[in-house]
Amino acid sequence: MRQRRLTQAACGSISLGVTPAAAIAEASAGNLRPVYLLVGEESFLAAQVVTALRAAVDTGPVGFNEDKYQAGERSIEHILDDLRTVPMMAPMRSVVISGMERWEGKAAGGSAALDALAKYCAAPVDSALLVLLASKLNGSRRLMRAAKKQGFLVVCKAPSQRELGGWIRDTAKAKGHPLASGIATQLAELMGPELGPVADALERLSLYVGPGQTITADAIAAVVTRVRQETVWALVDALGARDPAAALRALHDAYDARDRGLPMLGAIAWRVRQLVKYASAAEAGADPKAAAAAAGVPPFRARDLQRVVRVVGAAELGRWLLLLAEADLALKGSRRAGDAVLTTLLLDMCRRSPHAVS
Repeated sequence: MRQRRLTQAACGSISLGVTPAAAIAEASAGNLRPVYLLVGEESFLAAQVVTALRAAVDTGPVGFNEDKYQAGERSIEHILDDLRTVPMMAPMRSVVISGMERWEGKAAGGSAALDALAKYCAAPVDSALLVLLASKLNGSRRLMRAAKKQGFLVVCKAPSQRELGGWIRDTAKAKGHPLASGIATQLAELMGPELGPVADALERLSLYVGPGQTITADAIAAVVTRVRQETVWALVDALGARDPAAALRALHDAYDARDRGLPMLGAIAWRVRQLVKYASAAEAGADPKAAAAAAGVPPFRARDLQRVVRVVGAAELGRWLLLLAEADLALKGSRRAGDAVLTTLLLDMCRRSPHAVS
């Protein structure tokens, strides 16, 4: 492997650091900074950056000049000694420290360790790449201030819904797959906002449809949600008709205890958001087919959307979105059985609010 160049050239007066994509691009171009501080909850994105950075450094024979630590498992003096040790049979060494947030607490030596790293980052050695990972660090820390000022801070946060849709399209394209209309939005609703589950879903979809094939709603139903789109339409029809028995039958047929019903909830939420978009476009004067297109729904479904929106009303759709958000929190954060949470959700959605005005 050809040697990658560590440079301080980009580490002068930058105040916003670098994006994960920019850090990966630097690694690919061989124009690495001597230190990278990755902060954020998006572990999949951080892992991509770390992989690219480590691959860009020629550390010689495997394991000779590569060290990985969890914060607190070794003294900071030991780690700094590793950084300053001359590489063996290679021009470079890499040191990765994860779990940096552990030094944020009151554990003995935590603040001193962070300050020692800040001091090192002011004058890093040119024969080592240091990668630091934390889910969160106090912005007032010397290390964080230095990372912002010197430009080696990489914020790894979950993308917005719009950004996630673009990421899905780009990733699918890189794998050689076109996406059917609305699929990026659907996957973002079903699997987001964390990138790991989305990337896993795209990998499974890629294998399922085969090289160069289009990823469709049927593929998502088969591989990701195990809930067919016809089932979701039937469920929404039942909700619109205030028919709890039919809604609960659809739930019983499609619920999978292995995933606590989260993909099913995502499928319902995606469909309700389409109804909201349709209602908004129709209110603005669009004809049914144009409103369906604005909602990302095929024209032949326009009458279905029109019927549900007419029966339910815009105000109730807004209430449904709030109920869906509450159910999402319950599924992810409570010990209640998933089918119990979804049963309560569907009964609440079938029960018209006394304050709703269509």
